[in-house]
Amino acid sequence: MKQSRGAELKNGALVVYESQPSATAPYVCYVTLPGGSCFGSFQNCPTKAEARRSAAKIALMNSVFNEHPSRKITDDFIERAVQEAMTSFKGTNDDLDNPATGIGAFRFMLESNKTRTMLEFQELMTVFQLLHWNGSLKAMRDRNCSRQEVLAHYSNRTLDDDMRSQMALDWISREQEQAAVISTELENAEHELESARMAGRELRFPKEKRDILLLALSQITPAESLA
Repeated sequence: MKQSRGAELKNGALVVYESQPSATAPYVCYVTLPGGSCFGSFQNCPTKAEARRSAAKIALMNSVFNEHPSRKITDDFIERAVQEAMTSFKGTNDDLDNPATGIGAFRFMLESNKTRTMLEFQELMTVFQLLHWNGSLKAMRDRNCSRQEVLAHYSNRTLDDDMRSQMALDWISREQEQAAVISTELENAEHELESARMAGRELRFPKEKRDILLLALSQITPAESLA
């Protein structure tokens, strides 16, 4: 996938555009904002330039909304979010201060990220979504790590190439035990990514899944072709 640098922001952070390889229309472009959020062109674009403009448009609309001061994690926001979670999952007051429960863990994550914007918090949530999808959270539970220990360990971790490479290795190990598991999961990830892109939703989680699986596939395909 061709990657290009976009406009450099005042703080030196970069907006990154990625054009999906295609010889014919419609063309697809993804844009990743400095905070990590990702959006894609959500229209059938006849040119690569139009695809880039479409991606930039949806990214701008979402970032302005989420970076607004009212979209920061405050005490009031935490209170409302936790109460909504309790209602949805039929939690009790005892769950609030117990990080071993889902609601307690949710509250711990919110408290740990107070004053951050929703986009910044979304970066953290993406990390935990990937860890759950990849089976890393289950592995830590199997090693008797408490939920609070897991949250504390990963709360300040960024989603970088090292984390992606480790997850790719995990999928390569699965492939050795179950043939074609990567291809099957990749097909699901690409379908999820395409549906979310056309709906104009934030794409970080499905795109990271697809990229990790492509990385894993690229590392086993040469070996298989030489066999």
